[in-house]
Amino acid sequence: MLQNIRDNSQGIVAKIIVGLIVVTFALFGVESLVSLTSGSNAPATVNGVDISERDVLQGADLQRRQLLAQMGENADPTLLDDNLIRKATLDNLIQQEILVQSATNQDMAISDQALDQMIVNTQDFKVDGVFNPDRYQAVLRNAGLTPMMYKNLLRKESLIGYERSGYMGSAFVLSSEAEKIITLDRQTRDLAYLKVGLQDYMKDVSLTPAELTAYYDAHQQDFMTDEQVAIEYLLINKADLLKEVKVDDAELQGQFEQLKAAFKSEEQRTVSHIMIEVSDSVDDAAALAKAQDLEKKLAAGEDFAELAKTESDDPGSASDGGNLGVYQKGMLDGPFEQAVYSLKAGEVSEPVRTAFGYHIIKLTDLSESKAPVFEEVKDQLIAEQLDNKVEQIYVERVGQLTDLAFSSGDLQEPAAELNLKIVEAAPFSRKGGNDDVTSNQRVVRAAFNEELIRDGFNSDPIELDSGRTLVLRVKEHIRPRQLSEEEVRPQLTEILTLQKAGEALQASLEAELEKLQQGAERKPVNGAEWQVADAVGRADRKQPAEVMDAAFKLPKPEQGASYSLITLNDGAQAIVAVTAVHEPDLSAVSADEKKAMRNILSQRSGQFDYQAMMEARKNAAEIERL
Repeated sequence: MLQNIRDNSQGIVAKIIVGLIVVTFALFGVESLVSLTSGSNAPATVNGVDISERDVLQGADLQRRQLLAQMGENADPTLLDDNLIRKATLDNLIQQEILVQSATNQDMAISDQALDQMIVNTQDFKVDGVFNPDRYQAVLRNAGLTPMMYKNLLRKESLIGYERSGYMGSAFVLSSEAEKIITLDRQTRDLAYLKVGLQDYMKDVSLTPAELTAYYDAHQQDFMTDEQVAIEYLLINKADLLKEVKVDDAELQGQFEQLKAAFKSEEQRTVSHIMIEVSDSVDDAAALAKAQDLEKKLAAGEDFAELAKTESDDPGSASDGGNLGVYQKGMLDGPFEQAVYSLKAGEVSEPVRTAFGYHIIKLTDLSESKAPVFEEVKDQLIAEQLDNKVEQIYVERVGQLTDLAFSSGDLQEPAAELNLKIVEAAPFSRKGGNDDVTSNQRVVRAAFNEELIRDGFNSDPIELDSGRTLVLRVKEHIRPRQLSEEEVRPQLTEILTLQKAGEALQASLEAELEKLQQGAERKPVNGAEWQVADAVGRADRKQPAEVMDAAFKLPKPEQGASYSLITLNDGAQAIVAVTAVHEPDLSAVSADEKKAMRNILSQRSGQFDYQAMMEARKNAAEIERL
């Protein structure tokens, strides 16, 4: 079941839907959904436009599937608060409607033909690289969508994307700003650093029993055992039930007859095209002239696929010789489809005008889907029959286990009735155990349920995955206890040794730093030598990251060097010195490099502008929650 949820929430369809309702989750995080909060305010209107109940339910369902997929194999649907998901979905649908209205008010639009082209070029709808109508319908059906609903969602996403692209494309920065960033980016520094570890200071640390006792007394809460439980459980595994079922040949034949009866032969048209785009740089007349010239070349015998590779302006199909895959009646609207269904196999159309430009269309193949043959589908039918039979037994056994576990005081009777082995698990804490059962969070939550611990009841059935269900009982509850000083003495010794060594190291380097800042010569400390590196750039990976970070934060030295004292991730400490700062020669930076930097900075500026626009539109909108 969980695998089906994951499968149905992946791909471009889910991404488009979830992409339209992502803002609130970016702001509040997945954790905000895992709670006991309740309440929802749906539906709503935005500037007089309704957000329907269906939109809220559909968006919440898709978001729920996506979250379960992100939570992984042990995803527990009970962790998700449906009311909070619903409210967050509504918030994001309001944001979506605000942005769609904003784009529409800017006279932005997208044609049905453009949406159709996006659909047929979507990878999730292709089989072996070509559009497949059955795959298209199946993906949408699994996502709970009709083609009309999906097309509407795609239209909204496209409109929002157009306006966002407008902001991103119109933002700009001055050349002087770009040059400042390039200067900082290409600046190099001469640096030196002295890294001193804890080891040499640890050997000089001495601890008294009184110090150990004092630390233990002050931190007793840190020295407690974890609360633990020991459980026993009964597991029903669907894989173990396969040996109880056999293939029924008569039933197999019946399955095949049903498959044949449901089969409908459909005409399949495989289509290729060469598209000449009409754009700001190529007007309608020029595009038509080029298309007519290509038409003449084809009539003279030139290869369609080769011309498509070199001449077509459709990047999605040009590299494949213009191949658009398989079409069925009703997939496209307007002149393109009319041309497709007016051709015979192998024929090429005249130039056909659409919203994109001119198309020369070739019907590369015309065929009928073939009825299934028993031998070709036999293995599939056998697998389906066995799976259905095992599923039936599995559901029945889980039901029996549920009833027996509820009425029994322990697991003995259910084990005997169902011929199951009682499995005993080693004690584990609330963090979970070391095997796939006791590390499962649903098992952990059930095992630490106060009622099960107090009264010794059997748990409700717990589904580990789509093929395994168990019932558990708590055998022993091990409460946390205070560890004695003697038990934690090695831990105390290690903690205090590191603490004292760190204090000694800190004091030693602070004294050395003070001397250096007063102009003293850089000398080794406790056997550690200074490391020197000249003309180091920001992207240098040869030096420790913490040293690089500190070096490029230090001010340019007026004389001598600039210094700082830092602590490294491994507990060592270092004095970092910058002795010189070298500015780059901007005359050596090419115009293309400066242009690239301006583009990067412009995109960042566009992002900020777009975010500001979103906030302004939201503040100005009339939003009513019903």
